[in-house]
Amino acid sequence: MVLDTPRIAVISAVSAAIGPAASAIDANVTGVEVWNILDDRLLTDARAHGIRTEERERMGRLIDHAVRGGADGVLVTCSLYGSVVRSLAGHIDVPVLTADDAAFAEIAELDYSRIILVAPLAEALEDSTARLRASLPRHSALTIVGVIAEGAHTATSPLALAESIAAATAPVRDSADAIFLAQYSLAPAAEAVAELTGLPVITTPGSAARSLASLVAHERASA
Repeated sequence: MVLDTPRIAVISAVSAAIGPAASAIDANVTGVEVWNILDDRLLTDARAHGIRTEERERMGRLIDHAVRGGADGVLVTCSLYGSVVRSLAGHIDVPVLTADDAAFAEIAELDYSRIILVAPLAEALEDSTARLRASLPRHSALTIVGVIAEGAHTATSPLALAESIAAATAPVRDSADAIFLAQYSLAPAAEAVAELTGLPVITTPGSAARSLASLVAHERASA
């Protein structure tokens, strides 16, 4: 059954991802109903034990719960479960996206030469950089410049967050084509970062929301 109002389920492991994901979906999907599903053990258990069969099955149950509840599309905001989500997506009747695959695809399509990847912590920076590199075509000549936004965790507003990102990226902005905010928690600063730096800004929830908007519209038109 196709509901009059499109319903997008957002499955998150941390509460900080909920707001940025919902805002991006609201901005890109007309009349959308965002359904937030939070399992705050997903990240803890994955870090403690790795992605075991138990975690894979739990993610499958969460996605199934969303689909049975009428979701027209599903976004999983925890990047650690990317491979699990991709393995499940082909067996599900609605679009299911990982946290950042849409952003990686957008970066590849734009054919940039040099992009600044911003993350709040060294661990996140290393992980996001490695996954972006792995997603690019073999012939890609994209240079990825990693930057840690030192003040991200203490910023008290989107503007303060943007100012910390602008300051962190200032030494490496020459000849950069764009800035990629690689964590959902950084996305609220995107507009201000673009204004402060004069560079296009790509965010993980923004790219995911645009992709979902297109996929869900196509699915609903075909229903």
